[in-house]
Amino acid sequence: MKPMVILTGPTAVGKTALSIRLAKAIGGEIISADSMQVYQKMNIGTAKIKTDEMEGIPHYLVDVLDPAEEFHVARFQKMAKEALQNIYGKGKIPLVVGGTGFYIQSLLYDIDFEEEEQDMEYREMLWKMSREEGNEALHRMLSQKDPVSAQKIHPNNVKRVIRALEFYRLNGYPISEHNEKESQKESPYQFAYFVLNQDRKKLYERIDQRVDLMMEAGLLKEVQELKEEGYGKSLVSMQGIGYKEIYEYLEGNLTLDQAVDLIKKDTRHFAKRQLTWFGREKDVIMIQKEQFETEEEILQHMLEILKQKGIYHG
Repeated sequence: MKPMVILTGPTAVGKTALSIRLAKAIGGEIISADSMQVYQKMNIGTAKIKTDEMEGIPHYLVDVLDPAEEFHVARFQKMAKEALQNIYGKGKIPLVVGGTGFYIQSLLYDIDFEEEEQDMEYREMLWKMSREEGNEALHRMLSQKDPVSAQKIHPNNVKRVIRALEFYRLNGYPISEHNEKESQKESPYQFAYFVLNQDRKKLYERIDQRVDLMMEAGLLKEVQELKEEGYGKSLVSMQGIGYKEIYEYLEGNLTLDQAVDLIKKDTRHFAKRQLTWFGREKDVIMIQKEQFETEEEILQHMLEILKQKGIYHG
């Protein structure tokens, strides 16, 4: 079985810096499991790693798609598998880093998405409905068709609500049923699945601080330029936290203070949902930051586990 290391956790917990140290220690290369950092021109709001921060470690699935392109789990899986072949071909260890749990699950357990059909007309109709009648109306529709998915998917996660409705329309049975069957699979990889976590209060403080820093770094200008280039707010990329709220400000629907407060609130809610997801996953190794004095201690603890699992030999 080929090795795979996963480093995930809620947004703003500090995965990026630790991932570089871990990759250097184990001879790894990084595959980003982030639904937003894949986009070009979207650097500040996605907290995208800068080239100099990579310290020479190759990164895959970062800064490669135009914001007009759609990025979803099946596309992530295809691109990530290509990256895996590249990394294994060099005799390196893939380190999957990011906070999008479903993407990680799809790769780790090689979930079968088949070549899923699409119904673009129906999808566009649902997007229109969410804009005109609100996200709750769309979510109620999902509750009728697929109550299991409706319980798991937040009403504001419009992209996933629409995907679940589209799946039901095309296949005649719920996507939750499909996902349940696929989640019973065993992983074809020899893996370690680390979840970096932090005291909730400290994490929320970090989130608020990071949003303030994003604003100082020019998030408003970044979104304004994207809007001027013609990237509309119904695009998947523009539904990202930070982008959709600033877009609303630019359209005169919110004050700037309201938009910034909303980004902080949405990000905190997102972090909470991420932790719920990772808590449900099997075979995860929780790394609670407060239990360690330094990042070096966290790194050594992870390396010890990788040695025990036979993934890294030191």
